Amino acid sequence: MTSTSFLDPHQQSVLRQAIARQSTHGGYGCSLEFYGGYPDAERVVLVCLPDYLTLENAEPLTVIRVRPIGGGSIGAARSPGSSSKGKQLTHRDYLGSLMGMGIKREMIGDILVRDDGADIIVLDEMSDYLMREYRKAGRTNLSAEQVSIADLIIPEPKVKAVRDTVASLRLDNMVSAAFGIPRTKAVLAIQSGLVFVNHVEASKPDASVEEGDLITLRRSGRARVTSVGGRSRKDRIYVEFTLNRR
Repeated sequence: MTSTSFLDPHQQSVLRQAIARQSTHGGYGCSLEFYGGYPDAERVVLVCLPDYLTLENAEPLTVIRVRPIGGGSIGAARSPGSSSKGKQLTHRDYLGSLMGMGIKREMIGDILVRDDGADIIVLDEMSDYLMREYRKAGRTNLSAEQVSIADLIIPEPKVKAVRDTVASLRLDNMVSAAFGIPRTKAVLAIQSGLVFVNHVEASKPDASVEEGDLITLRRSGRARVTSVGGRSRKDRIYVEFTLNRR
């Protein structure tokens, strides 16, 4: 088995398109899988598996589970997950502390933050170093333990249903409706490479979107088109989404 380091959405999009092109010319002679430790992972590795291996018996990822400890004055009350100044540790706090150790971003996958700490998905080769050296996020002391991907704690997603009408099923209209932003901002996001449809970067605001498509707006979340209905009296199309906010 071989794998890449963690890929951001743009890199994933480039590789997905390259793989799709190659598959029409006989493929690669092995099984290729995008994998981030759980189904909705934003950062994933591309795994190349020979026929005799599966991810279950050749796991490339592991989890470093960290929890804040200590901090503050002696006897001071602290809520779980808070720093020495009472500030709740965020994704930025954990990521910033890892980058401060000189670790490249592509070595770290998703960081799943909870009230009592975080699960950090990493390449297995990083685990020994992090277990030995990762002890602080800012001024907050951390405890760390290594757990398997099977024991990953996935926070409850912030999901809500969105209903709206659009003039057409153009991508800019659908992004605007799903994420509640002006169409001009939707167009800018698309042109800036921040929008993906079914994990492939979408660069054309007038691209067509269909029922069942998954629209990703980086740093905002994902919206699944669950229904495309009839037309309103003003000849607009009814659409419904399931929105999962980041």
